[in-house]
Amino acid sequence: MSDPDAEPPFSFLVGGGEMARRIREFDWSRTALGPPDGWPQSLRSALSICLGCGFPIAIYWGRDLALVYNDAWSPIPAAKHPWALGHPAHEVWPEIWEDIAPLFAQVQSTGEAVRRSDQLLPMHRRGFTEECYFDFTFSPIHDESGHVAGIFNAAIETTARVLAERRARLLRDLAAGTLDAPTPAAVAHAAALAFEEHRNDLPFTLLYLVEADGTARLAAGSGLSDAAFARVPQSCDPRGAGTPFRFLEAGQRAEGEGLLLGKEGLAVFGEAVAGSPWPHAVERVVVHVLPRAGGEGPAGFFIAGVSPRLAWDEEYSGAVAQAARGVATALHRARAHAAERERAEKLAEIDRAKTAFFSNVSHEFRTPLTLLLGPLEEIVNTRNGHIFDESRELATVAHRNALRLLRLVNTLLDFSRMEAGRARAHFAPTDLAAFTAELASSFRSAMEKAGLRFTVECPPLANAFHIDREMWEKIVFNLLSNAFKFTLRGEVGVILRPVEGGAELTVRDTGQGIPAEAQPHLFERFYRVQGMQGRSHEGSGIGLALVNELVKLHGGTLRVESVPDQGSTFIVTLPARPDAAGSGPAERPAASQAAPFVTEAFRWLPGSDEMAGSAPVEAISSPSTGPGPQFHVLLADDNADMRDYIARLLRPHFEVTAVPDGESALEAIRGAKPDLVLSDIMMPRLDGLGLLHALRGDPATATLPVILLSARAGEEARVEGVEHLSLIHI
Repeated sequence: MSDPDAEPPFSFLVGGGEMARRIREFDWSRTALGPPDGWPQSLRSALSICLGCGFPIAIYWGRDLALVYNDAWSPIPAAKHPWALGHPAHEVWPEIWEDIAPLFAQVQSTGEAVRRSDQLLPMHRRGFTEECYFDFTFSPIHDESGHVAGIFNAAIETTARVLAERRARLLRDLAAGTLDAPTPAAVAHAAALAFEEHRNDLPFTLLYLVEADGTARLAAGSGLSDAAFARVPQSCDPRGAGTPFRFLEAGQRAEGEGLLLGKEGLAVFGEAVAGSPWPHAVERVVVHVLPRAGGEGPAGFFIAGVSPRLAWDEEYSGAVAQAARGVATALHRARAHAAERERAEKLAEIDRAKTAFFSNVSHEFRTPLTLLLGPLEEIVNTRNGHIFDESRELATVAHRNALRLLRLVNTLLDFSRMEAGRARAHFAPTDLAAFTAELASSFRSAMEKAGLRFTVECPPLANAFHIDREMWEKIVFNLLSNAFKFTLRGEVGVILRPVEGGAELTVRDTGQGIPAEAQPHLFERFYRVQGMQGRSHEGSGIGLALVNELVKLHGGTLRVESVPDQGSTFIVTLPARPDAAGSGPAERPAASQAAPFVTEAFRWLPGSDEMAGSAPVEAISSPSTGPGPQFHVLLADDNADMRDYIARLLRPHFEVTAVPDGESALEAIRGAKPDLVLSDIMMPRLDGLGLLHALRGDPATATLPVILLSARAGEEARVEGVEHLSLIHI
């Protein structure tokens, strides 16, 4: 008979819960623990704490480590629950017994707790051996005699976090590895290297790239033996239904949705493919199409083996899809870069061809120019009375412009040589201060005639400088010519001074300055600042670019400092060449290239029938030399030779008033209204279009006939002219 005063066997269990109910109803007599009325107080106390706790806790008790746990711990054994209740640990966990048995023994023998973080425990709890990670502790439970009678286990599964962090590293390594890959093939190789380091999630991968003809060609792979990789088709038509990985069907899926294949996707290998690093074989593969930017068909296909130790759930499939998107993004980037490189190479080829053309045509121009200049010089210099004064005047104009054209051709030839890398500097020891002062003095008469204050400060330098004298002339003359052209009042200064490691040449002016947005482009070839008011609009746009290249050949630098309406300063920093120091007396060569620059500068001055700054310029009128009524033509052109030439053609038939710019034309029209205005388009102060608008805006001149002249030919210029009412090309 039972003792009526005996305590109920589970009276120590306070509270409810699923596990408390199961423990009360469980037949413990068939377990290693035996009937509950024989349980020691230490077990009862530990079990009471375990079942009353909301944290996942289990108890392993006795010699066989029989298992008891609470509700929060029950998801850990998964499908083994509730069978695991009361069973010895070695029966519940045979797949991880080698990992946990030493830990149990350590706690039992030492009486000290052990702790593990993110411990890999490959459990077989859902029908397959699963990759699982845990943070857990094994703590001793002492019985009444003080011996370790059981083990208290607190555990949290960290599998989700460990996998998420690992997959994030995979995506990061994939992105970093493919970032600078220049071609799709390089992307495939870099991606394979990244996947090789992350075979826990992707035991093997294959990457096919679709070529221009639509063929899918194997580009790279990871995780496969040489024998298995050799059996993979090197190429196939992805539009066919018989491809090994069913590319056609994969391409019909929504973006990011892979095609999961079983044994049929593995048949191509002809052998079991290991699910490295696990000993189990891969049983499934997933196929993702890699879309091409713009929806122009697939860029490739990504095949990945599915880990045999991971459940194919939403997180896993999503991670593989992200990896596929990473490869697709890298392919798009590489193709875009390749297209840009191809475009840049084509532009470079065009540039090289243009440079070669400039070089060749410059050479060709120099021969006929020389043959023109020689006879013209003879005509100009002949004083024997056989040459009429008018013919000599015409020859002088032709000679002067042939010289100007020769200078432009030589400048273009110099620049093309530098572009092609054929320019060679011939350095010689030179008294740089004296040479620079002599070069600058060539412009003094032009500066003074223009009413500009001209200062030259070139104190002697301690050592001679090795320079290419011809190149240095071009540097100084181009900078001075540029300053003179765009400085209508004030001053121009040239300063040469020693600086640490070399010398510094400064050419400053008080001209109109250069807009800030134009300054970064100032030394680009053919670049011209729009809207600049100078003594002339003529120019090739390569002068400053040439100066910059010449300075570089000397190992120096060129920079500009400019404030609109205050002026500009060009600064050349020239390093001292090591062999220049102590070279003894240096030569002071005479300037050899000054004449063309200075002659052109004089042609911009009022004394040469050119505009001078903003001061009023008187119109030059000449009556008709022919009979009949005096038809009055107003001619406006900033090029003196062109203006004189056109006026000479018109004078036999009309009365001609010639002026150098639009503002002078308006002043002349207010004084005497002409019958026709003949005007160049590009002129300083007020251009031809501005003159046209001013005339049309005044009722007194709204109907005055205007013909605009332009050197530009082509449909674009004609359309622009129509938009401005009238334009005739001559």
